[in-house]
This record gives sequence, structure tokens and C-alpha cells, in this order.
Amino acid sequence: MRYVLIAFAILVVAISGGYYYLANVAGDVMHAGEPQATVRPADVVQARQDAQADAAAAVDVTEPKQILFGDLHVHTTFSTDAFLWALPMNSGPGAHPVADACDFARHCSALDFWSITDHAEASTPRRWKEAKETIRQCNAVSGDPANPDMVSFIGFEWTQVGQTPAEHYGHKNVIFRGLNDDEVSPRAIAAGGVATDALRNSVGNLPVATALVDWENRQPYLNFRQFMREVRAVPECPAGVPSNELDTQCYEAADTPEDLARKLFDELALDPVIIPHGTSWGFYTPTGTTLDKQLTARMRPENQELIEVMSGHGNSEEYRPWRSATLDGEGNITCPAPSYNYLPTCWRAGEIIRARCEEAGEDETTCTTRAEEARHNFAQLSIAGHLTITGEDPSEYLDAGQCRDCFLPPFNHRPGTSVQYGLAVSNLDDPDNPKRFNWGFIASSDTHRARPGTGYKAVDREYQSDARGPRSKVWADRQNLKKQEALPYSKPLTREDIADVPGFQLTEFERQGSFWTAGGLAAVHSEGRDRDAIFDAFKRKETYGTSGPRILLWFDMIDPVEVPAPEVTEDAEAETVDAETAGAEETDAAAEDTAAPMLSDAEPVVVASMGATVERSKSPTFRVKAVGAFKQKPGCPDSAEASMPQDRFDSLCRGECYNPTDTRHVIDRIEIIRIRPQIDGTEDVAELIDDAFITHQCEPDEAGCTFTFTDPEYETLGRDTLYYARAVQEKTPAINGANLRCEFDADGNCIKVNPCYADYRTDADDACTADVGHRAWSSPIYLTHRG
Repeated sequence: MRYVLIAFAILVVAISGGYYYLANVAGDVMHAGEPQATVRPADVVQARQDAQADAAAAVDVTEPKQILFGDLHVHTTFSTDAFLWALPMNSGPGAHPVADACDFARHCSALDFWSITDHAEASTPRRWKEAKETIRQCNAVSGDPANPDMVSFIGFEWTQVGQTPAEHYGHKNVIFRGLNDDEVSPRAIAAGGVATDALRNSVGNLPVATALVDWENRQPYLNFRQFMREVRAVPECPAGVPSNELDTQCYEAADTPEDLARKLFDELALDPVIIPHGTSWGFYTPTGTTLDKQLTARMRPENQELIEVMSGHGNSEEYRPWRSATLDGEGNITCPAPSYNYLPTCWRAGEIIRARCEEAGEDETTCTTRAEEARHNFAQLSIAGHLTITGEDPSEYLDAGQCRDCFLPPFNHRPGTSVQYGLAVSNLDDPDNPKRFNWGFIASSDTHRARPGTGYKAVDREYQSDARGPRSKVWADRQNLKKQEALPYSKPLTREDIADVPGFQLTEFERQGSFWTAGGLAAVHSEGRDRDAIFDAFKRKETYGTSGPRILLWFDMIDPVEVPAPEVTEDAEAETVDAETAGAEETDAAAEDTAAPMLSDAEPVVVASMGATVERSKSPTFRVKAVGAFKQKPGCPDSAEASMPQDRFDSLCRGECYNPTDTRHVIDRIEIIRIRPQIDGTEDVAELIDDAFITHQCEPDEAGCTFTFTDPEYETLGRDTLYYARAVQEKTPAINGANLRCEFDADGNCIKVNPCYADYRTDADDACTADVGHRAWSSPIYLTHRG
């Protein structure tokens, strides 16, 4: 018996020791890696420049700057969420290090520039050092520094999330010009609060049992646990010490945009570009949030020079007057009734409970009361409202909470944090010097697969977008709260009740899957291909964004060369009347009403280009020129395939690259958006946004579309105004182009949905495509009225 006990004790010790090892020691350290691809052939780069020059000449653009395309929002598995989604339980293929992003950007997507922007909250001194070194290596194989094939920037994401509108500021990318240690921050500066807790703590609580139940694939889980141990081992920097005096081995955080700007610009004496992004994502933005509080002088809005209009999470551009919940002056939250083209999710929650109540045999009064309670309970929990409705299927919500008439909107779009809203509001604390956002526009991917510039083809949804979820129902149950009974009443939960719920379970992650797109691209009008030329374009805001395709876009304010009007005879007057009658169906009515004086054949003088701010008293004239993106061939160019070892090429590009033909898509139309920022805080924002102010229908010409317009109201209204252009391409397929894929009744109500889930419920081979009019957004031209 004694020997049995000894053997049992040895077994217990062995098991305990093994468990301790797996839980606290096992796991490999993930590194940033070294790029393996070679420089892009110079003739390939030159051929694309020549093709662009030919396109510019076809629309009479004289002496054009180069238009370069890039991606300023790229995550690798140095980001907690990216690593989590890469695990086997989520059908992930494993780690995506920084070196992967370099090689993919150079040869799979063939970008001109890109930046690493991993979450600062998961950064450590070692990872920050390695990421910088890998970016330097990526630049080292770019050829001539004065004319490189690609420029790689160092950056990070400040990932802020507030639990209430008052404390929510959102996410911002920080991009540095230089590569040397004295030209970038000594640390990636994180955001305090919820995001730090999620990305450093709760999200990383992956139990060691996960590796045990998936023993065959145990190593990635153990590596993830090692990843999180490294994060938590970094001590927090002491409070109150300036950033330039801190030790490089600590974890630094900034709670607000004010703190972030102070650390970067004042204490470190750097001059990066700060880019807000995902401003209207309802996935994490509390209901009732607006951008107003970020316009105070202390928040330094002037340091946020660019804004990401669109990413793989959707398009944050468009303003709408509806809201997902309403807040009164005392902070009380109520659920609004449905309005035109919008069904609040809280309202739909009430209808779900009403139907269950009636099915349970309760009387009408009881069911009406329960529906009202459900709406109230849901609205109180903001993004976590779905936790008050137990046992629901995501499809029961139909398209509640979604913008039905927006282009590729984000999930649960928040209009009060949209780009258009931000451009329309003013801080009038100093009436003589109002504070406003004067953003330049970009778009990017926000890839979490280390795949910059994924929008070139609508294929391979699970890799070209962030669609990733549990690989089976078993794994879904292991990761999520157990499915509860579908009760005929809602659960009145408080914020305290859900304090311990893991971060992603607070969100409607299942429905979010239908809103992952392949993402957009940033474009610059640059004096050259080198680092300084590109960054100078960022700084002067001569930028634009596209929803993925490489549409060419020019938007300028011009002074036309006028000629005297010809003498009008009676015959000429009759001809004019006939011409006006014949053109009565012209869609560009606004342009007819605001026709410019007769112009000479002489090239007009360009007063300002997109992104500029101009003082102006008389009515302005603008010119837009747009050329569609090249149509794509299947597969990859030979030069891309020869750029790296075959197994790496197959793993990264997966058989599909940016591979243009010689023919272009046509531009369907050009839309002009006019916004007149508030001059009185009581002005209704909806009345200040003219979208579209003018719509110009283009001829179906592969060579492109040109349009000139003027705004005679500018002079008479006598107020600051901004204008930007949207060039909309002919319809082509886009991943998740129809989002929840609604079936509508005759009255336009969504009666059934077919979600494109990011998990086992939707086949990986289903790209969930629908035809959309891809577009490019110019940066605005800002006119300051001087009477």
C-alpha cells in the first residue's frame, strides 16, 4: 500500500508540475521577423508611374504630382486581438509577424507606402524595439532611397474606449516621419481605461485548459499565454513624470487626446501625424457619444490632421439625424421609436420580447409592458444591450441599428461621431476664433492579418477581411457565455452586473461579422516617392481615401480665365431656350443653376488643392477629375511570384495579388458635398450638411470624368464653408457589400436576414459579395470667408 501511495504522490506531483509548466512557463516568444522579399523591379514601378501619367494626361492634368497608394492602419500578431483571432480555435493559421506585413505590402498588394500600427496596449520594450528594426529592414530592401519601390513607416495605435459618452475618445493611429530612435517615441504610448484592461488583462485570460482540449494544436495557445505574460510583466511608468524623462522599460499610457498630444509634441518634441479612425463604429462606441468634447482647445484638435474615412470595419463618413438611444440633459437614456430608414436595436429588442410573451400565452397588456421594459433595459447598457435578451438568435434583430442607406457602413453606425458631423460642429467658446476639425481624408485596411492594402480583389474573405470566429459550435460554446433559455422577458442588468464579462462578449460580435470588408486605401499627391515627400503630403493634407480600388482623383479650387460673353441676338435667345428645354432631364441641375462665366481655352489657375485652407470672399470655382481603377486579372504577376521563396509566397499572397489589366473601370458619377460649419451652437447639424450638394453624372468613358462647378451662395451667405468630392465608380463586387443581406418587403422594411457570419456558420469559400459603387473621397478644401 505504501508503494501505491508513493506512486500516487509522484503522479500528483508530476501532473501538478506539468500543469504549472504549461500555465506559467511553456510557450515560445514571438518575434517580428525579417523580410524575405526582394525589391520590386524598377521597370514594374516605372510602368505603373507611366500608366498613371497617361491617365492624368487623358483628363488634361498638367504637371501632376505622383499619386501614391498606401495603408496606414496595419496590425500583426504583436496586437492582442490579432493574435487571439489567429489561434486554431478561431480557424486561424498562426502568427502574422511584422515581416509578413512588409513582404505582403511590397509584392501581394504592391503598395507605395504603409505603416505598422499595432496596439500600444500590447506593446513591450522588446516588441517595440523589434518592430522598429523590422521596419528599418523593410526599408533597407526598397532600392534607391530617393526613389524607393515602397516606403515603410513606424507607428502605433492608441486604442481608447470609454464606458460612457463623457469618457470615450476613440482610437487614433500615430505615424512618425523618421526611422531613427530619436525620431520616434521611445515607447508605444497606450490608452488608459477599458482598452488597456482588455488588451493587457481580461482578453488574455485564455485558460491553459484550452491547450489541453486541443492538444494537437497546443503550441499557439501556449505561445499566446507567453505573449500575455510578457505584456503583464512590464511595469507601469510612474505618474507625473514627463515622457522624455521616463525609462524605456516601462508601460506608458495617456488617458485623453490632450495627454497623448502633450507627450508626443511637447515632452518628446516630435511631430507625428495623428489619425482618428473608426469614429462611428457602434461595435465599441457608447450610445450618445459625439465628437464635440474633442473640439475644446485643451484637446488640441489641430494635432489630429488626418482622419480615416473608411477601413475594413466600414465607412464612417455619413451623418444621419437618427440615434440608437436618446439622452436628456440629466443623462437619462431612452429608446427612440423607429424612424425613416432606421430601426433602433433597443426597439427591436422590445418586439422580440413581445413575440415571446405572446407565444407564452400572456395577455396583451402584460406583453406591451414587457416590450417597454425590454426597450428600456437594452438602452441602458449601450453596446452590451444584447445581454438583456437571453437565448436570442442574431437574425432575430433583423437589420436593427444599421444605416440602410449608407455606403458600406460600420456596424451600429453612430452618426454623432461621423466624419461629416465632426466637420459641421464648432466649439464657440471663443466666438472670434472657433475651434473646428480641419481634417485631410484617408482610408486604410485596419487588417489584423498583417496584410496591408487588402482591397484589390473581392476574394478570400477570411484573409482579405477580418472575418474570423469559432471554428465550430463546440468552440463557440467554449469561448462565449453559454446560450441561455429564451425568456419571455428581458433581464434588467446594470454596468456592475456585467463588469466581469470579457471584452468581446460585451459586443454583438456575431452580427459584426457581416460588416467586415476588405478595407480601403490612403492616397497622396506627392512630389516624389521618397519618405519625406510622402510625409509632407500627409502634413499638407493633400490626401484622399478610396474604398479599396486605386481610383485616381484630383480636386482643385481654380480661378478660370474669363472671356467676354458674346452679344446675344434674338436668334441666339431662341436657341438658348431650346437648349434649356432639351436638357430638362439633366441630373446635374445644380450645376446648370450655378453655371460659371464663359471660360477661355487657357488653363485656369489652380488656387488650392485638396486639403488646403483658403481665405475667400467671392464665390469659388472648383474642378474635379477622376479616373477609374484598373480592372484586375486573376492570380499574381510573375515579378511578385519571383520575389520570395515559393512556400512563403503561397502562404502570404494565397494565389491572388494586385494584378492590373490595361483597361479601367468607368466613373459613374461625381458627388460634391458642401458643409457649412456652425456659427451658432444651436444650429441643426443636419441643415448644415449638403450631401450631395451637386451630383454630376459622368459619361461612360474609360478615360475618366471631369467636372467644374461654382457655388454662388458662398458669397451671399457670408460664412465659412468646406467642399469635398466623391468619385463613384461603376458597380463591382465587394466583400460584405450587402452586410446582413436583408430581404425587404414592399414598404422597404427588412423582414429576413442572411448574415455573413465570421465563423463556422458561413462557408469559408463564400466571399459574401454584393455589387457596390466603390468610391474615392477627396480631402476637403476649407474656405474661410472674409467679407
